[in-house]
Amino acid sequence: MAEMSIKTRLRMNSGYEIPALGYGEAGKIRSLGVSNYGVHHLNELEGYIKELEESRGKGRGGVLSVGQWEIHPWLERPDITAWCASRGVVVEAYCPVIRGQRFEEPILQPLAKKYNKTPAQILLRWSLQKGCVPLPKSVTPSRIEENANIYDFELTTEEMKGLDTGEYSPCSWDPTTSND
Repeated sequence: MAEMSIKTRLRMNSGYEIPALGYGEAGKIRSLGVSNYGVHHLNELEGYIKELEESRGKGRGGVLSVGQWEIHPWLERPDITAWCASRGVVVEAYCPVIRGQRFEEPILQPLAKKYNKTPAQILLRWSLQKGCVPLPKSVTPSRIEENANIYDFELTTEEMKGLDTGEYSPCSWDPTTSND
């Protein structure tokens, strides 16, 4: 295996020890997920999987199936979503409603009014139409029900484009930008 920095080894050991320990070979683990990996981390992981397959055989290095990232119109992550789409990795979007911090944004209000939906529902619909699995967080039964009521409308292509802000505005710490 190629020489790795101490931080890389720690990341691999904390986030990818299952195939390294042989659980994939024993048939106990079939797929893996990551959280907050940048493209450079994903490429590193993909290389590690290939190295394991070279020593263990095809399909025995692990399969990356899902990843979680903060994704919303103010943090779209086209590099990560394109990487995942090209490899069949499911993208789960956490903070899809931006913790309610952007509900008054002018780009959301007309859509909420047009569809008689809340800004949260517009954002969740945007996530679905972008191909993500949105992961809204709520303990309030009425909000949980409201979050599920997003299948009776669809944003148009123009409306989706209108929500493409091009901004980089995470609402939480963004470890994907780490070069370690």
